[in-house]
Amino acid sequence: MNNKVYIISGTNRQQAVSLQVAKVYQQEFKALGVEAEIIDLRQLPADYLFSGLYENAGKSETTIDFRKKMKEASKFVFVIAEYNGSFPGVLKAFIDGLEFPDSFTNKKCALAGLSAGEQGAVLAMSHLTDILNYCGAHVLAKKPKLASIGANMKEGVITNERYMKHIKLQVRQLIEF
Repeated sequence: MNNKVYIISGTNRQQAVSLQVAKVYQQEFKALGVEAEIIDLRQLPADYLFSGLYENAGKSETTIDFRKKMKEASKFVFVIAEYNGSFPGVLKAFIDGLEFPDSFTNKKCALAGLSAGEQGAVLAMSHLTDILNYCGAHVLAKKPKLASIGANMKEGVITNERYMKHIKLQVRQLIEF
């Protein structure tokens, strides 16, 4: 296993804020001397549901690289936006295309939820926690809820001091987890 933290930007929507938040996390890990790499689900093949799952899992170059990183890593951060009361379907499909159970068994995960509204992706994080636990992962209890994210970011920077305080604490906790 490698010591790098993988940050999964959990949507494939082109203009989503998730990638910007993932970059904030990456900077926080870097500030503490920890290497962190972003896995951007926008890089999945457009036909991933048909080319990357089940009997096709691990056959395309893009999916081979993602699967290898997820299997070799020991820690993850999932940045998840709230979509229809849960998390984006592409994230579930991504997880379904990984090696089971080796991709998550006894690994450590942190979740950050973001939403345009007031919930901060609470249900999305609960749903993903259930899935990750089923897959054998250990999920950190600290889960920042970044509600009204559009009003709390400017040019890729989170402007809400309370949000940043929670992110910094979560990053430190995941390193020690």
